Amino acid sequence: MKVKINRNAAKVMDKMLKDEESEGKMLRVIITEVHGDHAHYALQFDHPTEHDEIVKTDKGIDILLDKRDEDYLDGVWIQFFYVPEEEFVITNPTKGNHGH
Repeated sequence: MKVKINRNAAKVMDKMLKDEESEGKMLRVIITEVHGDHAHYALQFDHPTEHDEIVKTDKGIDILLDKRDEDYLDGVWIQFFYVPEEEFVITNPTKGNHGH
């Protein structure tokens, strides 16, 4: 599976992973909702399971993806924006999901 992240996301994720709350954990992309042909996503801290693939990004951040949800997770793009407000935006352009 593949994951793409922008530089802003990598910086924020790196800072998050150095926090006490995340000690010994990794970042996971989860599916919060599926409707029609697209999904909505979020990030959470978690430990790898036997169902996971650890995907290495080109920015040095490893992401957990559940192989059972490969149809929606393969190809996710994680971006972080500072304006109009600070937030992660996770989409899957390979699924035609550009704005969720």
